[in-house]
Amino acid sequence: MRPAPVANLLSLVIPVYNERESLAVLCEEIETATRPLNREIEILFVDDGSRDGSWDAIRELAAKDPRVHGYRFRRNFGKAAALNAGFARAAGDIVMTLDADLQDDPKEIPRFLAEVQKVDVVSGWKQVRHDPWHKVFPSRVFNGMVSWLTGVKLHDHNCGFKAYRAEAVREVRLYGELHRFVPVLAAAEGFTTGEIAVQHRARKFGRSKFGARRFLKGFLDLLAVWFRTNFGYRPMHAFGTFAVVLALVGVVLHLALYFLPLGSTIPGLLGIVPGLLYLLAGQSMLCGWMAELTLARSPSIEPYRIDETTHPKPTS
Repeated sequence: MRPAPVANLLSLVIPVYNERESLAVLCEEIETATRPLNREIEILFVDDGSRDGSWDAIRELAAKDPRVHGYRFRRNFGKAAALNAGFARAAGDIVMTLDADLQDDPKEIPRFLAEVQKVDVVSGWKQVRHDPWHKVFPSRVFNGMVSWLTGVKLHDHNCGFKAYRAEAVREVRLYGELHRFVPVLAAAEGFTTGEIAVQHRARKFGRSKFGARRFLKGFLDLLAVWFRTNFGYRPMHAFGTFAVVLALVGVVLHLALYFLPLGSTIPGLLGIVPGLLYLLAGQSMLCGWMAELTLARSPSIEPYRIDETTHPKPTS
């Protein structure tokens, strides 16, 4: 069992991938922004397989400042893995994430800390972005789709500048590329979400890791998150509903082909369709049953989280 979060400690989790030139500057900006706060801080750099000497820079920073901690992956596993590693090692009662490329301004940290006293998860909103249009426009379309499909209304789900209460990040498990959906996953566990507009700065060093494949991956991840948050503990509801719809369409089409005067050509062409629909309906039901059996046999499956109790267990 993980120890209780350390009160009045702010943990800053920062994924790093080929950002050597910006790390020292980022640490200086964090120090300047957090010095007036009545909080201790720790900075957790997670090197996601950098090849530009970022790890050497992190080691130098850690040697100079005991508040800096570095963790290195042997290869590039992705931002979600880096965040997951940082979350698992963050000791503070408040955890913040920001990118290492200096586009997130540490001066915003006090505003995040004020807002996270009201809600469990605070997401940044890059209201004015310093990115090319071919990156901004698809991102806005994607953000609108995520808000509509998940019900978590945020302007900028992709923004890496976020603040969490410790209990929120401890409930969320990231894998694949689900780092875009941490507020959605947290909301599915019953945590409250909010957002603040933040300053977005132009990149000074290196190059963007943005690519066209990101949107396809993001869309597929969105479908996975939608299914997980809506049917993760009741998969038969999804597969069974789909099976019933297919079967009903098959019955209607079957009756139409039998009773309506459609001639001889159309029934011959469409006669196989009802049978295919019945087959797909049966396969969907089978998938639902298998998912339910897998879920029932999984250890420690609890579709709920107890937040408080009137009779807490005594601690030894």
